[in-house]
Amino acid sequence: MREKRYKLRFLPLFEDDLNGIVDYIAGRLKNPMAADAFVNDVQQAIRDRLSCAEAFEEYHSTKEHQYPYYRIYVRNYTIFYVVIGEVMEVRRIVYSRRNITEEI
Repeated sequence: MREKRYKLRFLPLFEDDLNGIVDYIAGRLKNPMAADAFVNDVQQAIRDRLSCAEAFEEYHSTKEHQYPYYRIYVRNYTIFYVVIGEVMEVRRIVYSRRNITEEI
């Protein structure tokens, strides 16, 4: 059986979230090496999910969405994405201790 491979798309909101996290780790915490390692971990987790994006439990939000959300956990953060046809669209990355229901 041939493995399905999704195309990948990032929303600008995800990029803003990630840049804010990296700026905080590198600047405020003064640890640019940890920021680089975090970005690498995020990228790897997303790549690992590309072949099986819909094989995981859906995130049940209190808000109504056109497409179901899925989660990826990376350290203390949660990445949220949806699948639209053949595209895995990465929408947000949020600190896991925040009130996620307000974010998603």
